[in-house]
Amino acid sequence: MDAPLYLRPRVEPPLASLLQDAPFLHALCDALGSPLNVLLPEVVAENAERFRSVYRRHHLAGRVYFAHKANRSSALVRRLAACDPAAVGIDVASLDELRHALGCGFTGDRVMATGPKDRDFLWLAARVGATVNLDSAGELEQLAHLVRRHGLGRVDVLVRLSEFESDAGPTGSGTRVLSRRSRFGTPVGRSGEVWEALERYADAVELTGLAYHLDTTAPEEKARALERCVLLMDECRGRGLRPRAVDIGGGFGVGYVDDAGEWERWTTALSEAVLGVRPSLTWRGHGYGLRNEGGTVRGTAALYPAHRSVAGPGYLDALLSRPAPALGRPPATLLLEHLNDLYVEPGRALVDQCGLSLARVLDVRPTEEGPARHLVRLGMNAGDVSLEEHGVLVDPVLLPRDGGGDGRRPEPSGGGPVGVHLVGNLCLEADLITRRLVYLPRLPCAGDLLAFVNTAGYVMDFHAHRAQRQPVARTVAVARGEGAWRWCPDEDYWPLTDPQGVPS
Repeated sequence: MDAPLYLRPRVEPPLASLLQDAPFLHALCDALGSPLNVLLPEVVAENAERFRSVYRRHHLAGRVYFAHKANRSSALVRRLAACDPAAVGIDVASLDELRHALGCGFTGDRVMATGPKDRDFLWLAARVGATVNLDSAGELEQLAHLVRRHGLGRVDVLVRLSEFESDAGPTGSGTRVLSRRSRFGTPVGRSGEVWEALERYADAVELTGLAYHLDTTAPEEKARALERCVLLMDECRGRGLRPRAVDIGGGFGVGYVDDAGEWERWTTALSEAVLGVRPSLTWRGHGYGLRNEGGTVRGTAALYPAHRSVAGPGYLDALLSRPAPALGRPPATLLLEHLNDLYVEPGRALVDQCGLSLARVLDVRPTEEGPARHLVRLGMNAGDVSLEEHGVLVDPVLLPRDGGGDGRRPEPSGGGPVGVHLVGNLCLEADLITRRLVYLPRLPCAGDLLAFVNTAGYVMDFHAHRAQRQPVARTVAVARGEGAWRWCPDEDYWPLTDPQGVPS
């Protein structure tokens, strides 16, 4: 058997201590079924404070908006609603997300309405006093007509921009650099049309800032866009508009895999497997976007950078500190010099280490590849833990039942680490929890649990569905108190007198 290629998860307190209490997690799954999502609401407030500490370090004002689409939980939203109103808000991208945020305790002035919007969404956002992050000039016109028709009062708006151009460097060489295209926002080259529309509808809307969200992890592109927004804000002020904030969106990232060496070894081995110089690492030779063309690896691996030494608040700090390309000064300095606030919209990064997803092992069987590889069928499907949808590769944690289950645990030849293919509960060949071969410290058996760690951001419920009438995961909130873990259904969590929010 080849040496195991682990991708062991990064786990920090209190999630680490929760994982160590296997009897508690087994009891939860016995009572509530598989799959099961487990959340730690207090951690999301701690993460918000970490982002706020970056603001303080750079002497910046503004607000951290949680991107609600990352998770459907009520507990997480309620816990954030209890944070400092001036410091923490919520980004909602649909009418139901807006209604949910209001019902969880957010007031309208702490809400940012983003994404494409229909009339109902726009009306409620305007009615409750939310800030509307405009996706297009047409959306601005639709909002202004609603405000005028229904007498809703002026609405604070941001304009989302895309396709940024700027000088390549401080030398003024004239070289133009175009950021990647997006189907969202107004291209910077057409921003003049939006400024004219804002002036035309000045009785209905007030420009409070500019926004962007780039689908990239490259800090250079983000710094370029931030710098360009600062300059465009001055252009707006020259026209009599009064913007005061730059919204740089999200994309701050999360580190899923703990060890950089494990990530490097696995990605190297993937290329070798695609070339055929080592056994396949995946189901039916899947290459994650890589292919073998005449003995050369071609393509780009469609994978999330699972090990990240700088992510979340650290990424924001680094972005604000690096010199911007044209003016040569850090973005934090530019924001201060131009008297601009900073808005951010973290989703994945704000729920980092906030939860896990549990799945019961239903069946274990050998494959035709030999005794060292097995199929492990779980009481969940790919929609319940959508790691593959987002290109995230990370190992689950095996939580055996006390006493080794029913005593009929099959052992691979020689025992020890074993490679398994994790498959779901749907009658579909494509229902793979992960396409790669996952290495576990030993072979699981029916009744064991696999814990998928750090799934609160876009993984545990973003793609959940009821195909074949299979159960959708329930979600619970947990907290540690008086030496034991306590839990309640997600919908029953409220941050009241108990600082942990979970009833005794």
